Amino acid sequence: MATSLIIVSRHRPAALMRALAGVAQMDHPDFELIVVTDPVSAQIIGTLGLPIKLVRYDQANISAARNIGLQLAAGQVVAFLDDDAVPEPSWLSRLAAPFADLQVTAAGGYVLGRSGLAWQWRALWVDGDGFDQPFDPGPGISLHPGTARRTLKTQGTNCAFRRDSLLAIGGFDEGFAFYLDEADVNLRLAADGGLTAVVPDAVVHHGFAASSRRRKDRVPTDLTQIGYSLARFTARHGLTPDALDRHIAHQRARLIRHMVSGALEPSAVRRLMAGLRNGIKIAQSQEAAGVQRPGLNGSPLAPTRHPFAALPNTGPRQGRLLFGPTTQRTALEAEAKAARAKGEIVTLFLFSRGVRPHIHRFTADGWWEQSGGRFGRTFRAGHKISFQPITLRLPQEIARLARLRPIGPELCAWNP
Repeated sequence: MATSLIIVSRHRPAALMRALAGVAQMDHPDFELIVVTDPVSAQIIGTLGLPIKLVRYDQANISAARNIGLQLAAGQVVAFLDDDAVPEPSWLSRLAAPFADLQVTAAGGYVLGRSGLAWQWRALWVDGDGFDQPFDPGPGISLHPGTARRTLKTQGTNCAFRRDSLLAIGGFDEGFAFYLDEADVNLRLAADGGLTAVVPDAVVHHGFAASSRRRKDRVPTDLTQIGYSLARFTARHGLTPDALDRHIAHQRARLIRHMVSGALEPSAVRRLMAGLRNGIKIAQSQEAAGVQRPGLNGSPLAPTRHPFAALPNTGPRQGRLLFGPTTQRTALEAEAKAARAKGEIVTLFLFSRGVRPHIHRFTADGWWEQSGGRFGRTFRAGHKISFQPITLRLPQEIARLARLRPIGPELCAWNP
């Protein structure tokens, strides 16, 4: 199914280029790429010489930027990926597949965190008060109805929508500059009767890059927009009169945890809470005055009728598996570079001695690399130490990753 992939980025050119390197390895045979970004990043992308639909936009409003991309999209499905994320090669194909069922209007996959070996996001319900609730959909793709009061929540760094359904509800509400924007869309789509697909094997790796509102360690630097979004969301969808007060308490508890850990000073907690309350006050004042933010007035969002611009050379690729001890890193990296030059998707395992936990990442040179101790923990939910020989350990790692990307011929450089 023809798919439009939209990436919004602002002032993070290195992260964006890394995301695009991952996108170039995806196996979806028919997708176009739309990038909405600041002028500096746009200039860099322009040098790639690819038929990317590129828009220069330099405002701190991801909903407005997504609407720009949505109006340019010509695919039946529109998918969204953050600039600080990298998709597995099979991600877009898997995420778009459920839309073959015409009842499906939204889909979401699973998100791995910075280590690449612990889940950052799987599946959750969201209610009209804006609170997430645990949900285990089980293995495999599953379809779920929702209502205007409760529905499946998709995560902005790994979600897709039926284009016409998203246009019909007016796209994203630009009053939600970055917070609760997807939850608002999820509830509005569910109110129209659409189904949401949960696709566990549609996986991206997300690193939480720093922004104007948070540090790299996810500590907030400004809560004004969060306060604004909370007031706007609860005024529109709220189920209980104390929803906003509960959110304020939740945000304060989050800041206190950062303070206890040493990440915030007490004065910063007071400043951030003042910003939160100021954002709430602004939103409530606008609501009382009947002020309408642009981008959502109850009318459908009109597409701009640009032709579909499929990326060339897309589709399945050969995989290459490399593994060995860290003492042979130089030789293995040379092999990885040669395989990448041939267009292969490379997975490199580097084992050191000991029990150091593993890290799984997409490198700047364009290959997937997992490194750690021979007996170290792989997935964060697993045992801390795994006393298995390499002959048993490696097949387990290969089987886990083969669900997500092609794993091809092996080159064994293990000489313990």
